[in-house]
Amino acid sequence: MGDDLAFLTATALIDRYRASRLSPVEIVDTALARIARLEPTLNAFQLLDAESARAAARRSEQRWRRGTPKGTLDGVPITIKDMVLTQGWPTLNGSRTTNPDQPWTEDAPAVARLREAGAILLGKTTTPEFGWKAITDSPLRGITRNPWNPAQTPGGSSGGAAAALAAGIGALAHGTDGGGSIRIPSSYCGLYGFKPSWGRVPHYPQASPFATLTTSGPIALSVADAALMLTELAKPDARDGTALPHEARDYRQGLEDGVTGLRVAYSPNLGGAAPRPEVLSLVTQSVDIFRDSGAGVAEVGAIIEPLQPVFEAYWLAGFAERLRQIAPEKRELLDPRFRALAEEGLAVGLEAYYAAIVARARLAAQFETFLRDYDLLVTPTMPTTAPPVTTLYHSENFDRWRDAVPYTLPFNLTGQPAASIPCGVTAEGLPVGLQIIGRRGADALVLRASRAFERATEWQVPHPALAASLERLDA
Repeated sequence: MGDDLAFLTATALIDRYRASRLSPVEIVDTALARIARLEPTLNAFQLLDAESARAAARRSEQRWRRGTPKGTLDGVPITIKDMVLTQGWPTLNGSRTTNPDQPWTEDAPAVARLREAGAILLGKTTTPEFGWKAITDSPLRGITRNPWNPAQTPGGSSGGAAAALAAGIGALAHGTDGGGSIRIPSSYCGLYGFKPSWGRVPHYPQASPFATLTTSGPIALSVADAALMLTELAKPDARDGTALPHEARDYRQGLEDGVTGLRVAYSPNLGGAAPRPEVLSLVTQSVDIFRDSGAGVAEVGAIIEPLQPVFEAYWLAGFAERLRQIAPEKRELLDPRFRALAEEGLAVGLEAYYAAIVARARLAAQFETFLRDYDLLVTPTMPTTAPPVTTLYHSENFDRWRDAVPYTLPFNLTGQPAASIPCGVTAEGLPVGLQIIGRRGADALVLRASRAFERATEWQVPHPALAASLERLDA
């Protein structure tokens, strides 16, 4: 299966290319071989372009032989989530309602920056329809599965991205996060996922009703890889007039500076969340690592009120706006659960919607005030481990507000940077994530704290449980 090559980090690949110890052609061939063997079970790809990837790998190989790499990611295989424009490939948003027969002539800013850096695009990964939920299945592509246990979901909405990377396909994965969609699958799949501050990564087009919540970001095998990818993603693009002013910085700089002297708040029950006992135990044990690394840690309370009473209307109204963009004759093609919620959202009035907008501003101010006394906030990423693929999302057994987004969504509403980093594996062999949050704009500090945690725990991928899972997939 080529495990030794498949799980090399992007940083390690670049080092080996530079030393002429490895070729991008070998790496792309390894990725494509794994796709051929694992994809029938994983179902992580919406689109695969093997011919284009091989051609790009040959060009990259020639550049490395000449000593003239195109950029910092030259020859690194990457997947793109099927929710951002990619020139020459349909962007279907996981929906049968999207017409694939369009010109597809533009790259979104994130894709453009990755191409400019020399990354090799393998294909587009699966997402639930319009990224609406934290479990990846759709009428378009069916069920995507988790490499740690194929009976479990990889999460969502960047589920295909995380499933592929956790299975050793590609060295980096592009995701988007509008409510936890990078951090949730990273937690479920034992990966590092980073949601930048809103506006850090330029976005285009901003046609989604959730455009002010959503950002592109990296899913990675290491913190250094995420910092490398963010450095490219954060470069400016004139098409986004709302982006933050560009910081001409390399986010790998300062990663090793540690957390000595930092003030860290730990909220195990943020917003009234109730994590499973084993999840809470692993996260609480992990918080001690910050103390051992020189940070001051204080356990704090829930900090904020539960989000659902105010923000349910906000979310349903967004679904309704998406529904209005779909021709009535095509609505039968939609995920029935999404359609039902979107139709419910048609009844949301302006009073409820604007109440949520005001509450969002208050929430941001509340966290800014809270973080005057702390440098970082840490929480569990998820209340649970990955649920079964048969889980009915936003139901009595798996409620969106209780089980999916209580820890992640607040920081989309506030625009703060937040990361999920693996912090343990449960007795049933499923990974758990720790979430690290900073003030808005403090992306570098979140990465630095993540690296300190990674270094202290000697976290490495793959975990033995992952290798065993892949053997089950092959069987």
